[in-house]
Amino acid sequence: MTDTEKDAELITKAQKGNKEAYGEIVKLYMKRAYFSALSIVGSHDDALDLSQDAFIRAYRSIRNFDTTKKFYTWYYKILRNLCLNHLRDKSNRANNFSEILEDLENIKDESQSTDKMIEQNENKKIVWEAIWKLTPEDREIITAKDILNTSYEDIAGLLQVPTGTVMSRLYYARKRLRKIIEELQ
Repeated sequence: MTDTEKDAELITKAQKGNKEAYGEIVKLYMKRAYFSALSIVGSHDDALDLSQDAFIRAYRSIRNFDTTKKFYTWYYKILRNLCLNHLRDKSNRANNFSEILEDLENIKDESQSTDKMIEQNENKKIVWEAIWKLTPEDREIITAKDILNTSYEDIAGLLQVPTGTVMSRLYYARKRLRKIIEELQ
């Protein structure tokens, strides 16, 4: 059974009122949703709230979802709109890199030496600082491809643009990121 078929089975149950089935969908996608929201809004607390709010809104409209489509693509549209509205409504953006770095530091490889881990953490700090200096659109596409390992085709579906446009936007976003990293070093 493919992931899409498994999602369709769970969503069909959720459409019939099975809350546990929807809970399984939330468990499958909550981490990805959180990091997607975090890449757009840059705040741990806001990313948690927005991703949860998007799951609630998706649940309220689950009966209208076409089970032949990918759930996350549909859900992501809801999440992305909430995040962009949140940024638009918020007059002063949160700049909580410490929270992002805290999340990244929780993912440790215990086989590495302390010096190497410190060096990697410093590099991560510079990269995340540079990512946050990008526009939300550049940050979103780099996070989707390079951090969440989303395929070009899935990103195209999420952003509703052709795959070639995704590749082009990613190229220029990486170029701008590289320039910012060079300025920070």
